[in-house]
Amino acid sequence: MEKYKVLKKLVELDTIKNKENEQLMTYVEKILQAKGFQTETKDKNLVMSIGDNPRLGFLGHMDTVEFISGWNNKPHDFTIKDKQIFGLGTCDMKGGIAAMIDAINEIDFSKLKYGMKIYLTYDEEISFAGTYDLVNQKEKFPEVMIFGEPTNNKVLIGCKGLLECECKFKGKKVHSSTPDKGVSANLNAVKFIYEINEFYEKYIKGVNEPKFEVPYTTMNVGILNGGSAKNSVPAECYATFDFRTAKEEHADILLDKLNQLSEKYDCNVNVIEKISPFINEVEFVKSDGCASFMTEASLISTNTKIILGTGPVTAHEINEYITIDSYEKLIKQYKEIISKVCK
Repeated sequence: MEKYKVLKKLVELDTIKNKENEQLMTYVEKILQAKGFQTETKDKNLVMSIGDNPRLGFLGHMDTVEFISGWNNKPHDFTIKDKQIFGLGTCDMKGGIAAMIDAINEIDFSKLKYGMKIYLTYDEEISFAGTYDLVNQKEKFPEVMIFGEPTNNKVLIGCKGLLECECKFKGKKVHSSTPDKGVSANLNAVKFIYEINEFYEKYIKGVNEPKFEVPYTTMNVGILNGGSAKNSVPAECYATFDFRTAKEEHADILLDKLNQLSEKYDCNVNVIEKISPFINEVEFVKSDGCASFMTEASLISTNTKIILGTGPVTAHEINEYITIDSYEKLIKQYKEIISKVCK
């Protein structure tokens, strides 16, 4: 347990919806201050740095998702069994944060030319609020940024984009025995979904970007909710659309089509998120591809962005875990990157 004391402490802290983020920040701050790091910001986010001209940055989010029943152990218990480490957040992404701290503790920064920065953010699982705060505050990020999301030790150099929309359909409520006197918001929503899916299948899905694990833009209808009674024609219906875009232009093409259909089917389209995909080249590490999921890397502008974390990828799962081998390999990977970038 002593060998993994940092990860153990992080897992034992309840950071669901940022509940014990303050305790986590204070714990990490003390460790890094002992190593020579200076605290730049400590509010909802923690920002610390060491050395001159920081060339490397590491970003990790402190919060975890909520858990559901079915765990073999208590989610905030740190449990090692059969070379696996169980606990809420071990994979997403306290394993990445702890591995970075362990790597830093093995580095002699007096021998390095360039410094580095650490960013611990809040509220990633819900709205990326912590990262948006940093961006809105005009934070100057280092040239190279590492994001410790789980990748099973694969170096990823890109992320898909995101177009997330909500649609509110309007109808006219009447008794179900006389439907022709009303307008069904539910039927309009169904027809709308059919047409946008037909458009997506014909013009979007077939355009590939092979560097992504899922090499095309995906579409998902996450919520569909309408009507108030089984014997009434519904006056309202609500739907959400989630497109993970593989190509820069797909978001605008899809949004144009959504807006066209909104006029036909009497609905209001509201854009919740619109984030571009990115793929960057990295010379000093071998890349294994790009992430099909969203990360905070998509929100930050800098020269080089790397997504690299523990595995296997069990994020948001019951009995979330990582392997000891993956964790120890990640510490070595982080040390190599620090030495190469900051030398």
